[in-house]
Amino acid sequence: MRVRMFEAPSSLLGEEMMGSEQGDLKAIEKEKTVVALPPKEASKCHREDLAKAFYVDLQTGLSEFSVTQRRLVHGWNEFVADNTEPVWKKYLDQFKNPLIALLLASALVSILTREYEDAVSIAMAVLIVVTVAFIQEYRSEKSLEELTKLVPPECNCMREGKLQHLLARDLVPGDIVCLSIGDRVPADIRLTEVTDLLVDESSFTGEAEPCSKTDSPLSGGGDLSTLSNIVFMGTLVQYGKGQGVVIGTGERSQFGEVFKMMQAEETPKTPLQKSMDKLGKQLTLFSFGIIGLIMFIGWLQGKQLLSMFTIGVSLAVAAIPEGLPIVVMVTLVLGVLRMAKKRVIVKKLPIVETLGCCNVICSDKTGTLTANEMTVTHLVTSDGFHAKEVIKEFSNISVGKLVEAGCVANNTVIRKNTVLGQPTEGALVALAMKMGLSDIKDSYVRRKEIPFSSEQKWMAVKCSPRDEEREDIYFMKGAFEEVIRYCTMYNNGGIPLPLTPQQRSLCQQEEKKMGSLGLRVLALASGSELGCLTFLGLVGIIDPPRAGVKEAVQVLSESGVSVKMITGDALETAVAIGRNIGLCNGKLKAMSGEEVESMEQGELADHVGQVSVFFRTSPKHKLKIIKALQESGAIVAMTGDGVNDAVALKSADIGIAMGQMGTDVSKEAANMILVDDDFSAIMNAVEEGKGIFHNIKNFVRFQLSTSISALSLITLSTVCNLPSPLNAMQILLGVEPVDKDTLRQPPRKVKDAILGRALILKTLLSAVVIISGTLFIFWKEIPEDKASTPRTTTMTFTCFVLFDLFNALTCRSQTKLILEIGFLRNPMFLYSVLGSLLGQLAVIYIPPLQKVFQTENLGVLDLLLLTGLASSVFILSELLKLCEKFCSRATKTQLHHEAV
Repeated sequence: MRVRMFEAPSSLLGEEMMGSEQGDLKAIEKEKTVVALPPKEASKCHREDLAKAFYVDLQTGLSEFSVTQRRLVHGWNEFVADNTEPVWKKYLDQFKNPLIALLLASALVSILTREYEDAVSIAMAVLIVVTVAFIQEYRSEKSLEELTKLVPPECNCMREGKLQHLLARDLVPGDIVCLSIGDRVPADIRLTEVTDLLVDESSFTGEAEPCSKTDSPLSGGGDLSTLSNIVFMGTLVQYGKGQGVVIGTGERSQFGEVFKMMQAEETPKTPLQKSMDKLGKQLTLFSFGIIGLIMFIGWLQGKQLLSMFTIGVSLAVAAIPEGLPIVVMVTLVLGVLRMAKKRVIVKKLPIVETLGCCNVICSDKTGTLTANEMTVTHLVTSDGFHAKEVIKEFSNISVGKLVEAGCVANNTVIRKNTVLGQPTEGALVALAMKMGLSDIKDSYVRRKEIPFSSEQKWMAVKCSPRDEEREDIYFMKGAFEEVIRYCTMYNNGGIPLPLTPQQRSLCQQEEKKMGSLGLRVLALASGSELGCLTFLGLVGIIDPPRAGVKEAVQVLSESGVSVKMITGDALETAVAIGRNIGLCNGKLKAMSGEEVESMEQGELADHVGQVSVFFRTSPKHKLKIIKALQESGAIVAMTGDGVNDAVALKSADIGIAMGQMGTDVSKEAANMILVDDDFSAIMNAVEEGKGIFHNIKNFVRFQLSTSISALSLITLSTVCNLPSPLNAMQILLGVEPVDKDTLRQPPRKVKDAILGRALILKTLLSAVVIISGTLFIFWKEIPEDKASTPRTTTMTFTCFVLFDLFNALTCRSQTKLILEIGFLRNPMFLYSVLGSLLGQLAVIYIPPLQKVFQTENLGVLDLLLLTGLASSVFILSELLKLCEKFCSRATKTQLHHEAV
């Protein structure tokens, strides 16, 4: 009986548990079916449809159970970069350079031929190079991390009927998010409730003007920028408040789409990397050529092929300039450090040099060329007074009335240099502050407001003077054609006069003139009755160019770099800014995003060079423009700060992001970051880039002429037991400061090899002079019995070292005479020359070193003879430069006469 009594409840309990488990499983399955909605689809949904699609109550939000289940499917609301390589892999990547591989191969050959000293010195050179490169790039990455360590984005979210303050990464599709002024939108959201909501989408679309948002369903059609009931992740709430349903998080948001496009885009190899790869291949072929030649000569002479092969390999290893990677690295690191002092972070070392051959800079407008701050730049009062600059101590009563109206009919405040409200209203408040009228709003008490609407295109406030017993007064601002309809009078020096048709026509002409300059024009009026207002004048507002941009564009244009503007803004605004900053000397040709999309890639590549302004562009358009420019043979730099710039930044030869205004995704995509958002800093980078390539060429000429001379004298060196004459000079040629005239030179052509025809001829000429001079001294000093004596060794060795020093002196520049450069401009070089001379004198005159190097004292006449002979390489090279200058000048004069 007891057993039966307990059996019934236990079976009931089991059924309840099974029912409960099945209910949980159904709930879990239901949560798994929730998917992110594309913005265009979500924009068409009614509130009820959204609630059903996301299984959410729009008033109370999701339960914690739903959030947990959805997170298992959708993950956190964040981005995970695929390219987070471990530190050891980044270090090993430095060995991929062909020149480094060639040096490692020569070190291995040195070990096989038992030349252990050579193997160690080459291995040390390689280790220095890769370690310095790795440390510098690692430092740059850390600098960037510090720059992007912003406060983690937070949001207000409704869950289980309570408003909670959460990290943005906690959001899942279906969450109800509340937005208010100053909030960064944490995910893609379909709005369900809106109160005067204005959102700054400039980082996403490039539009400087904030977008007015609604909560009504849309009929469909149009692009993403026209979806007025959707707010996108990363955009900023400028004014009002709203509430909505999260429709996309993480990589399923529009921000995420751009992030995925950016990750899929490969960063192109820099021109310097291509030049170094080519040089590496040339030197490899040169090495194999030496081995083949020596073996062939040996075979003709009937010598053993194995011994000839060993000699050939030794010569080939000696020919490879192991100092070259060190010089390149030192030169690049110094360039990067100089850029860091100028507040520019360079993520990858070769990028510094790339700017030297960059011939097109594509720039985003909003936040890059302009300050992303709406500013009043033009004032026109109703009585015809024009002002383009702010008049601080104004004496014009009409200007005062105009600014007063703009400040009172205004809902925006500026706190700690931050605009809280509409940017256009912020511009009017900023104008009042500049003119010392910011407190004028406090002299009125607001009684009533008629808010702005897109239908009526104006807003008005009714106010009472605080300290005077005057009648109430209306202040109105809005579109000229709407405001003028409410006016019967116009202000003339403080006196209202009847608004005649002629006066109305004059005001209309002024409004059109300001509109043609790309300004957003606001009309202002005041009066005791809405139908009988007094017209006060017009203000023109625009996001103006940053300080220094116009000058930078001019200098870049003069040096052969074409600057192009790519923006999401309208044609009028884009062209106005383009003219203002001097693009193409004001002769602008514009192209829309739609035109870019309709063209084939090849057709676009033919036309893109002539266009200066691209307007109404999306991230895909920007990418297509960059690719078309690269296809036409241009080396392209892209500057930008927004999410919409990220893909283009990644695909350009040089991506340049803004450090302060830039979004994290744009900094991730870029190779360079302008810490202070200063566009003119690009000029410094271009100057550095051009100087670096010149320094590398100078070293190659010095190194190869010395190597060829040394190889030619190898037999002599062996007979006389001479030590290697090479010294630290090679590295210090890379320390040569950037020439001030460098910026004026046109960008170097990408196909220009480091080892060009002119450089090879100059190198061979120097080598022939060094070989001839050294052989002459050897022939002059060798005794009749051909036996090597300490004097022969000393004279030959000293002659070679002095030739080396004079060769280094002339290699400081390929085109400028030593008198033009100046002897004292590179102090490190002078210290090196002095050190080499003192070292050589020590070897000649200090007894212990005389025993080691088998040298003896030389007389003053001997030193004078050697100095005079060694200077011949310097004199000949300088005369050659002078000859080149004269020929170049004659050619230019002839071309000028032909042109005239």
